[in-house]
Amino acid sequence: MMNLSTSQANHHSFLLTGIPGMPDKNPWMAFPLGFLYTLTVLGNGTILAVIKVDQSLHEPMYYFLSLLALTDVSLSMSTLPTMLSIFWFNAPEISFDACITQMFFIHGFGVVESGVLVSMAFDRFVAIRDPLRYASILTHGVIGKIGIAVLTRAFCVVFPVPFLIKRLPFCHSNVLSHSYCLHQDAMRLACASTRVNSLYGLIIVILTLGLDALIILFSYVLILKMVLSIASRAERLKALNTCLSHICAVLLFYVPLIGVTMIHRFGKHLSPVVHTLMANVYLLLPPVLNPIVYSVRTKQIRRRIIHVFQGRINRA
Repeated sequence: MMNLSTSQANHHSFLLTGIPGMPDKNPWMAFPLGFLYTLTVLGNGTILAVIKVDQSLHEPMYYFLSLLALTDVSLSMSTLPTMLSIFWFNAPEISFDACITQMFFIHGFGVVESGVLVSMAFDRFVAIRDPLRYASILTHGVIGKIGIAVLTRAFCVVFPVPFLIKRLPFCHSNVLSHSYCLHQDAMRLACASTRVNSLYGLIIVILTLGLDALIILFSYVLILKMVLSIASRAERLKALNTCLSHICAVLLFYVPLIGVTMIHRFGKHLSPVVHTLMANVYLLLPPVLNPIVYSVRTKQIRRRIIHVFQGRINRA
């Protein structure tokens, strides 16, 4: 393990951690992680290809689903380089600049995903509240503006993070507790006050992820109120069924996030392996499961995927 001097000038790199306390077990994780990343790319790639090819899926709901799939792939690709470096090549060292770059993209795409989930909640609200004007309200231009707003918000709130980290002197251990770089993880290694970093991080979490969760919850309160006012039981079930995939995606994103937050806050006595496992679940699970959920729950996508596979089997 590389030792860095206590002077700020010498902290040119960090050491990432695979399985805490069990570095000899890292190779055992190489193939499972490779399988998860492959599933992520294939699953989300299939969703994107199906939506692009099938003209009947050129609707607002599926455009938002495309944004979610792109975000999931981007978030996974943000962690892929260091995951491969540690578990496949046993090379845990990462330069300081590469670390803060990865940090920017991981936190940025996390905020983007939260924003996309809010957009999808708005999409469901409009579809149920005013189905006849659904396509005329959520036009291509409106969807494009929503997408730009989501990206702009993420960039603006995460942009200061690398500079807040770069201003800190690092004279403690240079070993990070995860296999990728996070703001809160790097911050704890600083040998100066991190009050500004902590405060900024807390404000951003409240104003983005926290606010987004409240907006999604409020949206579904309104949606449930509208659904209950529908006279026909069959129509009520049909309306609720269109929301189930999105509800699953929201739970897949926010439940691990809450779990990571709770463990980080109250689970300091727990094994480092638990912290690492929860952090990896938070970043790796949603991109793998979201395309599976939408493929299973969305009849149009499921039908198109089955049609493509049947066509290939018949040609063979």
